[in-house]
Amino acid sequence: MNKAILPALVILIAAEAPAYAINDKYRKQLEQSGCTQVSEAQGCDIHKSKAENAKAGFTNPALESATDPAADTATTPTPYAGQWVAKSEAGKTVATIRIDAKEQVWVNGERVNAKRTDGTLQFRHGKFLFTLQGDRRLQNQDYWMDSDAGTKGPIQIE
Repeated sequence: MNKAILPALVILIAAEAPAYAINDKYRKQLEQSGCTQVSEAQGCDIHKSKAENAKAGFTNPALESATDPAADTATTPTPYAGQWVAKSEAGKTVATIRIDAKEQVWVNGERVNAKRTDGTLQFRHGKFLFTLQGDRRLQNQDYWMDSDAGTKGPIQIE
């Protein structure tokens, strides 16, 4: 009896079909809608077009650059581009910040290096650390911190 069970078990395991995370129809719906599985969970509708979902605020830059070889980071709009003002709690201007479409940053006219970290753009100028939130739907999440004095304040776009 045991001699027949082991070979049958080996054959059953070898003949088992592979499992895939999503089926072909669902994958095509994701591609046509411009959604990802994550963005769908956040409200992106796979039954709408890419343009309709983009209008609703759902975009997939990785998919767009993969399907369009002409697309690059210079043409993809960045949520950070513009003129920003860092203010103290008293309303005094601490720094003026300019960010271009390539995410090059100038603080008070001086070029500084910036890096993306966990959905934010962070950069330093002297003792100040500036943090800008990438999701523009979130309000009052842009701030600066002075590491020496232990103070912080808001950053607002002009």
